[in-house]
Amino acid sequence: MESYIVEEAGGNFRKIDLPRPVLRPNHVLVRIEASGVNPLDTKIRAGKASHAKQPLPAVLGVDMAGIVEEVGPGVTAFSRSDEVYGMAGGVGGLQGTLAEFISVDADLLAHKPANLSMRQAAALPLVAITAWEALIDRAHVCADQTVLVHGGAGGVGHVAVQLARAYNGKVFATVSPDKKSIAESFGAIPIDYRSLSVDEYVEKITAGKGFDIVFDTVGGATLDSSFLAVKRYTGHVVSCLGWRTHSLAPLSMRGATYSGVFTLLPLITGEGRAHHGEILAPSAAGLLRLDGWRQCNRSCSQCRVFRCAALDTHLSPNARNDTDRSCPAEADEPGRDAGSSRFSWGADQHNSHRKGCRRDQNRACVKNNAQ
Repeated sequence: MESYIVEEAGGNFRKIDLPRPVLRPNHVLVRIEASGVNPLDTKIRAGKASHAKQPLPAVLGVDMAGIVEEVGPGVTAFSRSDEVYGMAGGVGGLQGTLAEFISVDADLLAHKPANLSMRQAAALPLVAITAWEALIDRAHVCADQTVLVHGGAGGVGHVAVQLARAYNGKVFATVSPDKKSIAESFGAIPIDYRSLSVDEYVEKITAGKGFDIVFDTVGGATLDSSFLAVKRYTGHVVSCLGWRTHSLAPLSMRGATYSGVFTLLPLITGEGRAHHGEILAPSAAGLLRLDGWRQCNRSCSQCRVFRCAALDTHLSPNARNDTDRSCPAEADEPGRDAGSSRFSWGADQHNSHRKGCRRDQNRACVKNNAQ
């Protein structure tokens, strides 16, 4: 099968022929139609993502969408010719998605929503799973809570905004001034983090009390500021980029709590993979609406998703360096666009996998009935 490998940190992609993967029990062979590109993928290629445990040389690529070619023993959820998508490999020594075929643990997959193209579906899994694990699994977002999303116009951030809104949260997002309209279009009240300090926007918006939930999609100093922005006693901070050493004193002195999200863990350890498929499954039931998805018309290295057939162009040695800070795929600060595709969630996924609200007043979650 035609595949693309990177042989050393920062190296170019090289097209090679590899044997078609051999199916194992509970796996499906998928013919890949589109592969997503995330900031994580560019960092693995650059040798700057040791947590992903993907030694080089390797076939890279985490997200994909495609068509089931063959099902292995024990697989009952999928059949030949099914259209599927998921966060399928590219970490933990697993083959990535920049190839014609991939053998995937069936637990990691979901049926592709009919309203999404292959390219659109391939851009979704990592960001959607991360946002869900943060807000639903860890923070247990509920109606009427104030939710602050750092980097609310980015790949994970813009999905998190919509997810919190679907649960009737009151959502705020730190963005740069040029991303204000993006945050607003997805239902968030924008906060210009460049002109307001943490103390200033906490006082202005919450009368100094702090936010019920603060979701950090940026890391570094932004996680430190999250500890200062959360509500006293009942507030919860969750981060998908808590990789550094941070002082917990500000959080502890507010009596608040913290959770970390490591979306890659099921792929690396093999534990909890079925939940990834469960998170994506509501979309297959029609709970994900796609509004205003726009094709990236920037240069090669800025394009978020691409078909494998286009790799000769998109990943040529002459393409721009993936670590170019002007590229939105390298977004890791508030307001940067972490991808050229943006998605709108339907409201009814609120009841999917609902495990109840974790609030002192034990108030039930209120479903958003807007269709």
